[in-house]
Order: sequence, then structure tokens, then C-alpha cells
Amino acid sequence: MTEPIIQFKHVEKRFNDQTVIPDLNFTVNKGEFITILGSSGSGKTTTLKMINGLIAPSAGEILIDGQKLRELDLVKLRRHMGYVVQQIGLFPHMTIGQNIAVVPKMLHWDKEEINNRVKELLSLVQLNPAEYMNRYPQQLSGGQQQRVGVARALATNPPYVLFDEPFGALDALTRMELQREVKKIHESLAEKTFMFVTHDINEALFLGQRVMIMHEGRIVQFATPEEIVRHPATEFVEQLLGTIRQNQGLWRQPTVNRNIEKNGRQ
Repeated sequence: MTEPIIQFKHVEKRFNDQTVIPDLNFTVNKGEFITILGSSGSGKTTTLKMINGLIAPSAGEILIDGQKLRELDLVKLRRHMGYVVQQIGLFPHMTIGQNIAVVPKMLHWDKEEINNRVKELLSLVQLNPAEYMNRYPQQLSGGQQQRVGVARALATNPPYVLFDEPFGALDALTRMELQREVKKIHESLAEKTFMFVTHDINEALFLGQRVMIMHEGRIVQFATPEEIVRHPATEFVEQLLGTIRQNQGLWRQPTVNRNIEKNGRQ
């Protein structure tokens, strides 16, 4: 049985006299992994930031777990809503353990409880607590720092975690590794709701149980990856899928195949 946890009802967003989101309606259910896909200016990040109150809607209603967002204490909401961004924002003067513990300390968790939680989360993101807990951010690679960002977002065991293009600045191999890790983390935390913004269609289709495709502030398709691939709803979605097919076509070229076979024999 599905349980709605995030709902947008006729949400509109204007910046001065420019309407960037004219009429947004969707429901996200508890435990889903939703990816939001779109090009720059499509409204995907604005949508994400309206969920945790960083941006207020100009009209319409947003419901979080059945409660009207405008009636909630936003500070309390954000402390129980994980948020992972590309610019991770780790405090350079704090150790990795201290960075992860920031919000639990603000919530006056017991010191032993915090220590155990930090170790648990470092293990979850594949960083050995004994090796990394007392390091500083500058001693970590970009991929390792992003893992810490994910751990920090999960620190208070939030029911929802928002990701705003967190892997955009990473190299391709590290990005693929972290995609697999985040997917595995979600599978192990069955009741948590993940919403992940990306402009990369491969990332969106790999991670999302459902994919919300946005174009010019509107949802043009919101469906499973399989449904999108089989039945693209608009020409824009078809064009996005065409970028995948174009790359797949490269591997079918005889010259490329011969080079791969040649390199494999060396």
C-alpha cells in the first residue's frame, strides 16, 4: 500500500515577473527513490528547494507527510531532512567525525550515541571509521568527501533525503561507484524517501524507481525507467533518450570494435 509523503498541489513559482514553474502537481510515496531529470533552467533544483523550504512557492500547496509546509517549523524540518549538494560544504577545521556529528550535537544527542552513529554511517558509506573518523576534509579525495556528505545527510536518521546534483563535479569512474553505493544505501534503508536531481539521463534511469522529467518548469513524464524507455511521452523525452542511443551506436562501429579487440590482445 502506497503512503504519500511529499505532495505538490498546483504549485507555482515566480521570480519577480518571471514564472519558472507554472503549475506543478505530483505525489511521492514513502520509501521511493525518485530522480528529477532536466536541463538547466527546467525547474528541477527550484522544485527540490521548495520541499525543504529554502524557496517558498508563489502559489499552491506543498504537503510533507500530510502537513502543510507553510505551517511547519522549517528549522525543525530541515534538521530531519537530509540534504546533499555538489559543493559539499564540509567544515575544514573539523574532523570527518565532527562534521557528521554537527546536527546530532545541535539536537543534544548523548556523546556515546553520536560516536556510535558516526561509526555506523562511515561504515555505511564504505569508509573505515578507524581510518577516516579523525581525518580532515582536505585529506580526502572528492569522492571520499562526497561519501562524507551522504553520511552527514543521514546523521539524524531522516525520513527523507534530498540530493542536488551531488556527483556532478566527480570523474566518471568515481561517479559510477557512488551511484551504485547510493542505490545500495537506499535499498538497505527501505522506508527512507530519496529525491535526486540530475541533468544526466543515464544517472536518472539507473537510480530512480520513478523518474520525473521536467522541461520549462513542467513535468513532461513521471514514470518508471522502463516505461520511459518503452513509451517516451513527448518529443523532448525522445530527444533525451536519443543521446543514449547515439552513444550506444558508437560501440557498434567496426573501427571501435576492432580497436577494443586489438587492445584486449595486447
